Amino acid sequence: MSNRYVIILAAGMGTRMKSKLYKVLQPVAGKAMVDHVVTQVEKIHPDLIETVIGNGAEKVKDLLGDRTCYALQEEQLGTAHAVLQAEKDLGDKDGMTLIVSGDTPLFTADTFQKLFDYHEKQNAAVSILTAHAQDPFGYGRIIRDQKGNVSKVVEQKDASEEEKAIQEINTGVYCFDNKMLFENLHSVNNDNAQGEYYLPDVVSILKSQGEKIVAYQMSDLSESLGVNDRVALSQAEKLMRKRINEQHMRDGVTIVDPENTYIDVDVEIGNDTTIEPNVKIFGKTKIGSDCLIGLGSRIQDSIVEDGVTIISSTLEEAIMHTGSNIGPNSHLRPKADIGKGVHIGNFCEVKNAVIGDRTKVGHLSYVGDATLGTDINVGCGVVFVNYDGVKKFHSTIGDHSFIGSNSNVIAPVEMADHSFIAAGSSVNKDVPFHAMAIARPRQTNKEDYWDKLPLSKSEEWK
Repeated sequence: MSNRYVIILAAGMGTRMKSKLYKVLQPVAGKAMVDHVVTQVEKIHPDLIETVIGNGAEKVKDLLGDRTCYALQEEQLGTAHAVLQAEKDLGDKDGMTLIVSGDTPLFTADTFQKLFDYHEKQNAAVSILTAHAQDPFGYGRIIRDQKGNVSKVVEQKDASEEEKAIQEINTGVYCFDNKMLFENLHSVNNDNAQGEYYLPDVVSILKSQGEKIVAYQMSDLSESLGVNDRVALSQAEKLMRKRINEQHMRDGVTIVDPENTYIDVDVEIGNDTTIEPNVKIFGKTKIGSDCLIGLGSRIQDSIVEDGVTIISSTLEEAIMHTGSNIGPNSHLRPKADIGKGVHIGNFCEVKNAVIGDRTKVGHLSYVGDATLGTDINVGCGVVFVNYDGVKKFHSTIGDHSFIGSNSNVIAPVEMADHSFIAAGSSVNKDVPFHAMAIARPRQTNKEDYWDKLPLSKSEEWK
């Protein structure tokens, strides 16, 4: 098998995006477009990946790191000029070179593999990746001869009426004999309206030399979608999410309403988990088996173990261990670690806190900068007061403790195992083993207070 190389064109600014973020760095389903391309290319294990960078070069390198080599196109003078920048690393090598744009996030490794294999089998100078388009308007058309080889590629504006009727279109992806590619790149001129050097001109040059030009038609036109503006970006997002959701469903996940479920490409989900509508799962989230992710939940960069129930709640960089549950309308902020069998009820917030197994935080409570042991009951409206305006302080609550409703735990506080806080207390001292802390004024009843009020003389209030 011949050596295989890949050149990814990622130098353009993308002015039509009207964004401060460079085009190839625009995210689709949680991953930059150029990262999608590199990820798929990596799956076919080429001998070398070369990314041509220009605008935003350092940011692209920061993102991709050492997964690829780099060539710098300092001035964007067209696609042929961009490929030429890779000559230093690739120009003298034998083998095949695939060229793909960094703004085409939907191409799959399977398609790249098939193009390479077809090119090698045909022993061609160039293989053009094509697709069938029901409405080919705007695309370059593939004109074949009687043997099925490509006789020419004609752009929409240059096509005759007969050629416009052809539905096989050029996707802009090519596989070249590597040495032929670089030998002829220097022959490309910029005699066109844009004054740029175009890669398809190499195809024409090789054709004029009598070299074999072929086309491989892939089955799914949608893979070839190039993203040049926000409209195309939204189309790519929709197609990618459809692909992601279908794969999860094939792997045993129930997605109640796939069209209104948003899952990033790197998310992992176990089988027999059910995801209700309007759920958004982002980043590197991992969800186990037999979970329920309820309506409208939002989960980002979190770990959710088996048998967890999340009802209409938000998780950010949090962990929920096996059999725990949360919601509705609660929020786990970064470094929230929820133990096995823990119950977090409605309208609760947990941040930078460990909650031990089987502990219950029922409702309307805030737990921040704290370590809670096992089998604790946290009553309604409890607040861990962790911030004095300058520094954060930590509290530790022992196993089998009880914190009564509407209590404030003013950090730093340590409660021993089997200790208690009476409802309505504001506690700022440690609580010993088996003790109850009561930190509230004694109740005083003012007799006949009603008689002192003007309302007491109103007929309406008697």
